Amino acid sequence: MRQTLRSEYRKLVSTRSWWVLLLAMAAYMLFLGAVMALAFTLGDSIGSGSDLPQGLDPATIATAIYTLAASLGYVFPVLVGALSVTGEVRYRTLTPTLLAEPDRTRLVGAKLLASVPLGLLFGLVGVAGTVLAGASVLALRGQPTLLADPAMLATIARTALALTVWCVVGVGFGSACANQVVAIVVLLAFTQFVEPLLRVLLVQVDALAGVARFLPGAAGEAISGGSFYSTSGLGDLLAPWQGVLVLLAYGLVLAAVGRVTTFRRDIT
Repeated sequence: MRQTLRSEYRKLVSTRSWWVLLLAMAAYMLFLGAVMALAFTLGDSIGSGSDLPQGLDPATIATAIYTLAASLGYVFPVLVGALSVTGEVRYRTLTPTLLAEPDRTRLVGAKLLASVPLGLLFGLVGVAGTVLAGASVLALRGQPTLLADPAMLATIARTALALTVWCVVGVGFGSACANQVVAIVVLLAFTQFVEPLLRVLLVQVDALAGVARFLPGAAGEAISGGSFYSTSGLGDLLAPWQGVLVLLAYGLVLAAVGRVTTFRRDIT
């Protein structure tokens, strides 16, 4: 297993896609962190003597900004995870992979585990971008950054964890949907349009409001313990540990589907 795990990790970092997406994520998170912090601190307050929007305290604003990577940036690690599988299918490198490791269940497991270090890197870079930009704007606007608050530091650390889990989910999704073009289109459509729209619609119906918490994006935000969406009133989140379990379940179920579909077929 160690040999297979090492081989899968080397394949992950030997392509250009991961660092291109990493650089894109860094730029995106820097931009979002700065814009969101500016938007929050430009709101008019009423009788509070501060520049914060009425009804929002500094901790709520800082949480919404510092967790942006889990709310909006998770598409990058999930894409990297998916490409690690779909790329092998597309470019026919899966055949020599299976010759080196004929146990397909072990191979899928190795792919899932090998994505963890890369997912953690994306998590750290994504969090660093939002915190650096967001805290800088908050400081320039004369607002507390709360970076010395242990609770806020824990929120930031859990945000990096959420992105790590998202990379594992990407591997599972790539295993279940091996067509690279289809996988990319589905991931972009679901993460950027379908799920946000579903969450808006579900919270409008009392009987279905609780369902929104179990959507994958909401589960990722739950790991952080707060998000831009929850601050905007789009429903409550699960507890962080519940978010980890739900998001991991998505990844493992998708990987299991891939094991009995993509990795069961004859590959030549």
